[in-house]
Amino acid sequence: MNTVALVVVTLVALQRLGELLHAARNTRTLLAMGGTEVGRSHYPLIVAMHAAWLITVLVSVPPDRPPSLPLLVLYGLVEVARLWTMASLGQFWTTRVIALPGVPKVRRGPYRFVRHPNYMIVIVEIALLPLVFGEWQAAVLFSILNALLLTWRITVENRALAARP
Repeated sequence: MNTVALVVVTLVALQRLGELLHAARNTRTLLAMGGTEVGRSHYPLIVAMHAAWLITVLVSVPPDRPPSLPLLVLYGLVEVARLWTMASLGQFWTTRVIALPGVPKVRRGPYRFVRHPNYMIVIVEIALLPLVFGEWQAAVLFSILNALLLTWRITVENRALAARP
């Protein structure tokens, strides 16, 4: 097993677990405010795809393959953008789609420029992490799976957001 890949994947997994805890707290808050979850059926597929992505990176990297340091630094910068996106949404950031009618859409941070910046970040993450270790096949495979799931997810989310001013 590649030690650097193990450390990086462990850090990414811990980050994702922390995000899931944060998202669960926000989800509970939004539901208590009268929100409703929509598009629940795709959520387990997204979780499974992300888990498979991390496991694939971990097991596919040869033990002696060094990471690309420029790509690893780029991945770190993408994570800074992810934190900016999460901070911009505040209590509205969650890993689920929660419809909360009457609440204005967030228009600060990266949401001033792009409708779904978090999904753009996920697209880059899914491709970039395997490429850090030269695993272009995993980057292509999971980018395709991610594109399919995000197409579904964004359709659901756009319908939910349509009711918000």
